Amino acid sequence: MASIFQGVGAATALSSSTSFDTKKFQLSSRRSLSERKPSFVVVRSSAAKKDSGSSRTGGRADHLVTNAVATKSENPAASTASKPGHELLLFEALREGLEEEMERDARVCVMGEDVGHYGGSYKVTKGLAEKYGDLRVLDTPIAENSFTGMGIGAAMTGLRPIIEGMNMGFLLLAFNQISNNCGMLHYTSGGQFKIPVVIRGPGGVGRQLGAEHSQRLESYFQSIPGIQMVACSTPYNAKGLMKAAIRSDNPVILFEHVLLYNLKERIPDEEYVLSLEEAEMVRPGEHVTILTYSRMRYHVMQAAKTLVNKGYDPEVIDIRSLKPFDLYTIGNSIKKTHRVLIVEECMRTGGIGASLTAAITENFHDYLDAPIVCLSSQDVPTPYAGTLEEWTVVQPPQIVAAVEQLCR
Repeated sequence: MASIFQGVGAATALSSSTSFDTKKFQLSSRRSLSERKPSFVVVRSSAAKKDSGSSRTGGRADHLVTNAVATKSENPAASTASKPGHELLLFEALREGLEEEMERDARVCVMGEDVGHYGGSYKVTKGLAEKYGDLRVLDTPIAENSFTGMGIGAAMTGLRPIIEGMNMGFLLLAFNQISNNCGMLHYTSGGQFKIPVVIRGPGGVGRQLGAEHSQRLESYFQSIPGIQMVACSTPYNAKGLMKAAIRSDNPVILFEHVLLYNLKERIPDEEYVLSLEEAEMVRPGEHVTILTYSRMRYHVMQAAKTLVNKGYDPEVIDIRSLKPFDLYTIGNSIKKTHRVLIVEECMRTGGIGASLTAAITENFHDYLDAPIVCLSSQDVPTPYAGTLEEWTVVQPPQIVAAVEQLCR
């Protein structure tokens, strides 16, 4: 198989540092301070960066704006209709980014189950096998540990493989390769090898996919040294993060949510590449910082509309970079609002929210006027029954209740 590649052209849960009345969070009925332009140049985020305009005065939630209105960015359908560019679904944006990089760099190749002529389980690689051939778009056997290890070995020889997991839960079979090889080989080889590999695929809680197909593996992979993790949430950032991940010399895990593939957005015609280490300011606000990512971004924005009508002004940040965190953007927001709510679909115990809580506490504790609140999925296998599945994941009414209690 090595000779083949040589022939390729080069929820409900609530955590807080203090006691909280969890009954109030049950369902009843069931750009930033320093605006950034998308850039391929990755600047490592650091909490040590300074912002000249932040202070401990102002921006408190003690005096709520009773006539607050939603910002234009909360109505993307109206704002994108007049924008230049072209409309794509999220899976099509991923494919466009992948195809552009395959066209640009002959070292880029794809491997995984059914990625070839079938086009992938969610059609992200549709049409690429016909265009680039079976050597650059390689169908593999059902053996995640084997083809993940093969992709890492291909990266060591100078190729830039994209490894697709048909479902992120299946990549647990390749955890040894991802941990002991992908994340560590650059270090254990004394810098002799780079591992420019992208590992991507669908994950998250879908629509009655059952426990084994509803995995949130961010918490599994975040502790592996040497690996970067990003989560896309819109067609725009899906394409930009895909291109940045492919160009990176570091191994990158790109998390895609199974329920966001058919999300449509207008994206620019010109080429763009996003930073792998930058968060996105989704909605500026004054009273509370809401940190989220992936599918929960839309639950938060739905809750934000209710909060605005109630007189609150939440600031919503899609952290996007799950490792490392963009503490510059996050810190600037906290210095303004002094309150933090984390909303995630990951599990409560040992999840991204737990790591983010620790990072905020270590770096910005003196700016907090209230304990950090984290809304996460329950620590249970995801039920198959739709009503039970919904109860295990954070819903907008819980977010509204959390903000109301934080800002009292």
